Amino acid sequence: MRVVIAEDQVLLRDGLVRLLTDRGHEVVAAVGDAEALTAATGRHRPDLVVADVRMPPTFTDEGLRAAREIKQTHPEVGVLVLSQHVIATHAVALVGRPGFGYLLKDRVLDVEEFLAAAHRVAAGGSALDPHVVASLLATRRDDPLAVLSERERHVLALMAEGLNNPAIARRLVVSERTVEGHVRHLLLKLDLTESDDGHRRVLAVLAYLRHPGPA
Repeated sequence: MRVVIAEDQVLLRDGLVRLLTDRGHEVVAAVGDAEALTAATGRHRPDLVVADVRMPPTFTDEGLRAAREIKQTHPEVGVLVLSQHVIATHAVALVGRPGFGYLLKDRVLDVEEFLAAAHRVAAGGSALDPHVVASLLATRRDDPLAVLSERERHVLALMAEGLNNPAIARRLVVSERTVEGHVRHLLLKLDLTESDDGHRRVLAVLAYLRHPGPA
């Protein structure tokens, strides 16, 4: 993968560069603010952008705003944002786009999980931290998930993280057929069209949760 990194903390930025290059990826730019990020992305057209959410000058949501701009101007570029805490602003508009991920920074400590998420996002998939999923769902005033069982809710959360059925089965220590049954049932309960495409399935569920339509 060709990667652009945006992180204002030098130690973390250098650590991400070293991690990715050690695994055979090419870091084409490593910058410290959102303006430099958008410029580097336009110049290099990488496969993946890894960006901190809070960067200069205000240290609020510069990374998310830059991510939104990048997905609008270069939709083919995967964008993986990292944050100490969940910031829902702008994230709702981004989770429905192919090639977007949002992880809490402590996920980087699990190198294999982080790299798997990076590969998934660069390939057009999604990678959402469970805490991000929970925060986005909490922004809704009603609860369209009330029709789901506790296990179906759990499966839905894992789907939203970007996991496919075999991965969900491994996480829950159940058979893949059992997971397929849960997915089929929850899609029917949420009145969503089933699809064999795992990524499109996740986007459909998230789209419904954000925009349920008229009551």
